[in-house]
Amino acid sequence: MAQSAEFLVFGATGQQGGAVARALKAKRKKVRAFVRDPESVKSKALAAEGISLAIGDLFDHASINQAMAGIVGVFSVQTSSPAGEVTDAQEVWQGKAIAESALRQGVRHLVYSSGGAAGKGTTGMGHFDSKSEIEAYVRGLPIMSTITRPASFMEMMLLPGMGLPQGEFTFFMRPEQSMQMIAVNDLGRINAEILVAPDHYAGKTIELASASVTGKDLERAFTAAAGRMITYRRFSDDLLAQNSFLNHLCELLDTGLLAGAADIPALDREFGHLTSLEEWLGGPGKSLFEAALVDDTAEVALR
Repeated sequence: MAQSAEFLVFGATGQQGGAVARALKAKRKKVRAFVRDPESVKSKALAAEGISLAIGDLFDHASINQAMAGIVGVFSVQTSSPAGEVTDAQEVWQGKAIAESALRQGVRHLVYSSGGAAGKGTTGMGHFDSKSEIEAYVRGLPIMSTITRPASFMEMMLLPGMGLPQGEFTFFMRPEQSMQMIAVNDLGRINAEILVAPDHYAGKTIELASASVTGKDLERAFTAAAGRMITYRRFSDDLLAQNSFLNHLCELLDTGLLAGAADIPALDREFGHLTSLEEWLGGPGKSLFEAALVDDTAEVALR
């Protein structure tokens, strides 16, 4: 692909899009980030790294079309309804609008970042089923496309209220139950590789994960990283009885739908070394983990 080719990244001020934009930049590619507010701290940080900004609104067709001008590859990701910013219907509208614009503007390749629970049947949870709907729509368009389905982010473990300051950690798995996860840096690197090699990855759906861990694995790794005992527990039955959202997620994990379907050894061979939980805790996740040990009320952006 020509050095002058430019890539457009949606969600660039979030974790996924930001990681993809920076990974493309590390490959010495021209990168354009679609942002709503060019004066925000995150937008200014992107600009300072040499990433150009396309100012627009995901509910405005015209601004999306304008951002697509001269682009060869697009990374598309939308905020999900649990973040509280959009409804499931709005997420679908945005995902379709980006795909339609890419087709109209002659973009060569579209990479849509979906989710690990998508494309495997109805889940009954709108923010998963919305992604399945977008996947099907993208596949029905006459445009070269690749769908990536990331597992749960390792960064998601540092959401507020998981109990680390009290010497415990609560999450979805039973102690001996495994769940795939992905480090956001790996997600960025892999999607960037897919974007710069469209002919190789066109038409593929790729499940993404860096590691498969159990609750006991988390207990051991967190204890080692904290230098003191961190006891792992699954969310309590009382909490799950009160919180239908968490309860449904745990049910989907128990059925295997949220456990992850990535072939991690194959991904490692294809894209290079993947980040283990221990490596993440000692590297990209270290400062986040150390902060959560003291105060786990800070919000973590998960887009």
